[in-house]
Amino acid sequence: MLGKIHSFQSLGTLDGPGIRFVVFTKGCNLRCSCCHNPDTWDTHDAKEYEPSEIIKKVVRYKEYFKNEGGITVSGGEPLLQPKFVKELFILAHKENINTCLDTSGSILNEDVKDLLKHVDHVLLDIKYTKNELYNKYVGCNLNDVLNFLKYLDEQKITTTIRQVIIPSLNDKKEDVLELKELIKDYKCITKIELLPFKKICEVKYDNLNLEFPFKDKEEPSNDLMNELNKLL
Repeated sequence: MLGKIHSFQSLGTLDGPGIRFVVFTKGCNLRCSCCHNPDTWDTHDAKEYEPSEIIKKVVRYKEYFKNEGGITVSGGEPLLQPKFVKELFILAHKENINTCLDTSGSILNEDVKDLLKHVDHVLLDIKYTKNELYNKYVGCNLNDVLNFLKYLDEQKITTTIRQVIIPSLNDKKEDVLELKELIKDYKCITKIELLPFKKICEVKYDNLNLEFPFKDKEEPSNDLMNELNKLL
C-alpha cells in the first residue's frame, strides 16, 4: 500500500486539535479558485510512502501531542486515497495517536466510509452556502458536502467546520449567519473556524505558470474577521 505524498509538517498548530504531525497528500478532484496549494493537484511528481514509513516519522513527535494532538492527513484531497489513509490511521491508533482528516467532503463511497471508522476528528471545509458559488468556484455541489456532513453526524465523528472568508463572495454578516443556520442541526460539530483569504500563494501559481483566479480579490481586514467571528 503506497500513498502519493506532497510533504510533511512536523509540528502543526492549525490543522486540528492540539499539536499535529501533518501529512499533505497529492492529488485533488477540485479546482477551488482560492486554493493555496496548486502544487498538490497533480500526482505525476508525488513521492510514494508506505503507511509504516510515515508512522515511524510521526512517533518521533508523540511526546509533543499530549492528549489532544496527533496526526492530520490533508491535501490535496486525502479522500482520493482512502485505503492508504485508512491503513495509516489504523497504525496511528495502534500507537495511541489521535487521527484527524482535513477534507472538502466532496467524496463519499464505501472506501471512504471504511476510512471514517478510524477517524477521530474531521476538519470539513464548507466553502460557500450557495450552490451556484460552489459550481463556479469549487467544482462540486454543496449538497455533496452536506451529505458528507450528515454521514459524519450519523457516525458521531467530532467535526470542525472551516470557511475561508473571501471579500465580495462570503464576507457579509448575512453569509456567516447563513453558514450558522445551515449547520445548526448537526450535533457532531464542535467548532466553526473562519479563516481570512490570503494571497501569499500567488508565487506558487507563478512557478507553475498558472493564473491565480482570485489575484484581484482583496484580503479581509482583521477588523472584519473579528466582527464576523463575533457572530459565531
